[in-house]
Amino acid sequence: MIARIKSSWADTKTLFRSIPSVTLALFTLSVVLMNLLANKTIFESAWIAIDGGIVMSWLTFLCMDVVTKAFGPKAAVKMTVFALIVNLFVCLIFYLVSIIPTETDYSGFNLIFGGTWFILLSSSVAFLASGIVNSVLNWAVGRLFRRNPDGKLAYVCRCYISTFVAQFVDNLLFALLTFMVFAPVFWNGYSWTFLQCVSCALLGALLELLMEVVFSPIGYRVLKSWKRDGIGGYEDSGKMSVSERKGV
Repeated sequence: MIARIKSSWADTKTLFRSIPSVTLALFTLSVVLMNLLANKTIFESAWIAIDGGIVMSWLTFLCMDVVTKAFGPKAAVKMTVFALIVNLFVCLIFYLVSIIPTETDYSGFNLIFGGTWFILLSSSVAFLASGIVNSVLNWAVGRLFRRNPDGKLAYVCRCYISTFVAQFVDNLLFALLTFMVFAPVFWNGYSWTFLQCVSCALLGALLELLMEVVFSPIGYRVLKSWKRDGIGGYEDSGKMSVSERKGV
């Protein structure tokens, strides 16, 4: 057991030395900003609610997609867990700052940065689940293209399918936990119906899929440049990545 833990830890360190730092930084930053921007609702109706986090969600899933293609689904899941931990740490710092007493009225600041515990819990569970779904599904769809796994058709299919399904899972889990489990208890009986949760999740996923279509060419170019530079090949086996073997 101890040997497996040590091997897994060494494997994880190899991964984080192998993923290009810019990609890891952008992914982590997008997760933190997505959580912060979600405090503002851009549009809301009986069937859909869109928050400010949508302006960053495309970058989050774009980074997942390129890492899954280059390093494998386990690598993308580990990156997702890392970003989630960083986000929780940032939320803790925000909360601690929000409860510091001051003479000046910072109620608006405290309300936004202090957050609501059950919304954070719901979003964290939903994000982790969607990250796993996106990575595994992206990898599974890619394996169907045996003749040309690095072609544009393979890339767009794996990205579009995985993004739509994962975003639907993310939106649905968040809506169910927030508006059907916690809100009725902590928001004076306010709640959504199951149909509202599903329709909101579906419409939100379609909108996020549209953003994926717009921005996915960026990911394809990144993967092409990584392949030219010998970046990738990580297989969660504790071995050195291609980039490390070449001294990149």
